[in-house]
Amino acid sequence: MAFENYTIKDIAKALNLSTSTVSRALRDSYEISTDTKRMVLEYAAKINYRANPIARSLKEKKSYSIGVIVTEIANNFFSQVIDGIESVAYSKNYQVVISQMRESSVRERSNVEYLYSRSTDGLLIALSSETTDLSYLEQLMNKGFPIVFFDRVPNDLACHKVIADNRQGGFDAIQYLVRKGKRKIAHLTGTKKLSITMERLEGYKMGLEANGLPYLPELVKHCEYGGLHQDEIEQAVTELLQEEYDAIFISGDKLSMGYLQAMKARPGADLTKIDVTGFTNSKVVNLFSPPITAVRQPAFEMGEKAAELLIQQIESKHLIEEFETIVFPTTLIEQSVSD
Repeated sequence: MAFENYTIKDIAKALNLSTSTVSRALRDSYEISTDTKRMVLEYAAKINYRANPIARSLKEKKSYSIGVIVTEIANNFFSQVIDGIESVAYSKNYQVVISQMRESSVRERSNVEYLYSRSTDGLLIALSSETTDLSYLEQLMNKGFPIVFFDRVPNDLACHKVIADNRQGGFDAIQYLVRKGKRKIAHLTGTKKLSITMERLEGYKMGLEANGLPYLPELVKHCEYGGLHQDEIEQAVTELLQEEYDAIFISGDKLSMGYLQAMKARPGADLTKIDVTGFTNSKVVNLFSPPITAVRQPAFEMGEKAAELLIQQIESKHLIEEFETIVFPTTLIEQSVSD
């Protein structure tokens, strides 16, 4: 079934008005009387008129769309961030185009170039595990193309950034485990290239030092793709089983679930003797077995703020030269165990 496509000219002809009057009325211009606006809006609603986004973008040199690039949409944290982004974007009449790069720097660059070529007004990006070359992003930004980074952010680019307090989150996790009497705490984390890995590792080290515990490199295992591939978690678990540890701090959703899966598959591995604490935004963390004490990020709010900063930059009449790094606090959510 084809839908009839009405234009401003059709409304103008039906109401015996000029196209410019109809256009201004639809935009709620102060130049148009209240009665005329009401007449135009009522007729537009009656015929189910929708503005032509292509015509609008050509006229205003804006597409009213923003791109979002994440590693994986199914990830609990990123799906909640996207909810926050969309809530702000749609309230400002922007459409959101989402793509995932599955931790590939090649796909990340391809997605950026595609979204830029399709005239999106700006981008929100959480960097991939493989990304080391930021020069192409810097070139786009130097051309005035708005980009806001969130969660996984570059250290050396002048830009808006929205992150969680990863150091404090890691520190709080270790403090909690120490209060429970744990003394040999392992750490399962992602690639050393990412900001979140470095910051959470720093928090882990700070927590150990604050409690007089030694930092043991053999208890820290890096998964280059952040648990996207189960085999890298299996290898990390194999190495950790050769060490003695009574608790583990894990730095992400995929890693947490992958660790539990790998441990349950190992004959002789006793998860009841190991306390698990980690960054996760899963809404069913209370169903995990054994229970995980979660370090939760305010993902929805982070998405909202990132979208607000991007749209402010898009709509600014002046070149933005001063940038903000917004840091949101994390929350430690202890899971109680039923007797």
